[in-house]
Amino acid sequence: MVRKAYVVGTCDTKGAELRYACGLLRAAGVEPVLVDIGTRSDGGDADIRAADVAAHHPEGPDAVFVNDRGQAVAAMAEALRRFIGTRTDLAGILGMGGSGGTAMIAPAMRELAVGVPKVLVSTIASGNVAPYVGPSDLTMMPSVTDVAGINRISRQVLGNAANALAGMVSHRIPEGNADKPAIGLSMFGVTTDCVNQVTGMLEDDYDCLVFHATGTGGQSMEKLADSGMIAGVLDITTTEICDLFMDGVFSAGEGRLDAIARTGIPYVGSCGALDMVNFGAPDTVPEKWQGRTFYEHNPQVTLMRTTPEENERMGRWIGEKLNRCNGPVRFLLPEGGVSLIDAPGQPFHDPEADAALFRALEETVQQTDDRRLIRLPNNINDPEFARALVEQFRAVMAAA
Repeated sequence: MVRKAYVVGTCDTKGAELRYACGLLRAAGVEPVLVDIGTRSDGGDADIRAADVAAHHPEGPDAVFVNDRGQAVAAMAEALRRFIGTRTDLAGILGMGGSGGTAMIAPAMRELAVGVPKVLVSTIASGNVAPYVGPSDLTMMPSVTDVAGINRISRQVLGNAANALAGMVSHRIPEGNADKPAIGLSMFGVTTDCVNQVTGMLEDDYDCLVFHATGTGGQSMEKLADSGMIAGVLDITTTEICDLFMDGVFSAGEGRLDAIARTGIPYVGSCGALDMVNFGAPDTVPEKWQGRTFYEHNPQVTLMRTTPEENERMGRWIGEKLNRCNGPVRFLLPEGGVSLIDAPGQPFHDPEADAALFRALEETVQQTDDRRLIRLPNNINDPEFARALVEQFRAVMAAA
């Protein structure tokens, strides 16, 4: 089967740009498939017409071709997401559009597996792209000018996008550690020492995928767990839960830890960086938090120390999540501090807050042979704690 590059957009408004990209792909030796998602066009010379895409909506094309633009865009996004999931010849995908086109194309791209090339040229790519990229490896490229005709700027930008996709599709990537099972690990700057020690002890046996716990990091790790692409999880850094509770900037959402329960994947977790909520520069911290203990991690990141009451709430939340896990679970409690700056003499050292967290976990978690809490007297970055994590991880992997 010839693997093809899908070029997606609204032919009624972006037809010239889409055909230009198709021509460059064809010149590079990659066969393009032009997919129309215009809600007010007949597709013209598109290889796949908008009506064909709309037919994949659960309620049929009539749900897509309506007079309300917002409703039509949302419905076409759902139809395209389902349509893309049926394609067996897709080697990569290039999309382009404004806010509406981006909203329709991005969800479909996110459905594709990590590693499938995805490039989206968008008028909104220089802003907050997190809602569009999510936990995927989608590449967004700012269009600079509007996607409205071929001019001296769009010719370069769209040309670079098409040639980039052609290169991604045409060139194989070395397999690397494909012979080793992949595992997910969560890390933050203040737990780096711990994670580096753990990966050093495990890298001979596992392909260690380290995720930065910035919201999308946790989401990405759990997406891979859901997809069966990782064999186990070392969730050392659960700090995204702080931002969920206290409206920080690195929340992974209410669904954090749900993939662990859904899949029963072997899981070893800890309390990494549950001492901190993340905000932007100091002047971005909400007024309601004034008077709290802060630490300037860098000019763009301000950390706020969590209180005993907040730690108690988080401990109960985590405990309830762990109770839903049917796979082997170990959750380690570092009595010597949950981060680099939660240690004696450090700015976030607060034994009372940590004790509230551990107590809430122990009162909430229903411990069994397969689900256990383990207290250790160490700081999370101590070598003894890293060794304990590895020992417990090898045990749960053997039990799975």
